[in-house]
Amino acid sequence: MPENMNNVPVLIAQTGKLHGQSWNLDKDEIIIGRGPDCDVVVPDRQVSRHHARVLRTADGYVIEDLDSKNGTHLNGALIQRPMLLQDGDVIQVALALYLTFIGTESTVPLSVTNAVQNGSGRLRMVPQAHRVLIGEYEVEPPLSPPQYRLLELLYRNPDRVVSRDEIAELVWPGTMGVGVSNQAIDALVRRVRNRLAEVDPDHAYVVTVRGHGFRIDNPC
Repeated sequence: MPENMNNVPVLIAQTGKLHGQSWNLDKDEIIIGRGPDCDVVVPDRQVSRHHARVLRTADGYVIEDLDSKNGTHLNGALIQRPMLLQDGDVIQVALALYLTFIGTESTVPLSVTNAVQNGSGRLRMVPQAHRVLIGEYEVEPPLSPPQYRLLELLYRNPDRVVSRDEIAELVWPGTMGVGVSNQAIDALVRRVRNRLAEVDPDHAYVVTVRGHGFRIDNPC
């Protein structure tokens, strides 16, 4: 019986000439590279002929660099060994392409009309594709998974202040907030603000409410 494609993870291109394209991870091995025989062909000289691969294992899907010239990064860190992929992880192929790993669906709507609506605010989010848009412009490259989880938490709660404890539990799942310092939260908030400012430097979307936490300020 054919595999249920709705349960097959996908890779989604977030940048470059391939932006918006997606690839079902319906084989045991998916090769990423410049070569025409690759499953994900990246037409860029920075990319090695066979640059990286995604393998299906008993534990899940892993990303592995294939001794590429310019390296493969996972969530900003250079891959030195096979790494298990988690939903929302961002794979960087040299400097040429960012891919988001979506572990739950094979068909991911990319239209802005699929954005979670937060009133008529300028900032919009497309959770299934891990996209953030401000007006007509997209935040590129994509936010890292912790950055995205923080912003989405605030975005989904536009009418209240979100506490540091809530942020720690959601952004760092499995820790129950234990061991997550205020400094770590402040640093993450600062990085999110900086990324949003790359698109809209005239407005601070993440606001600190001293003694309570953070809230989103999403004007029309």
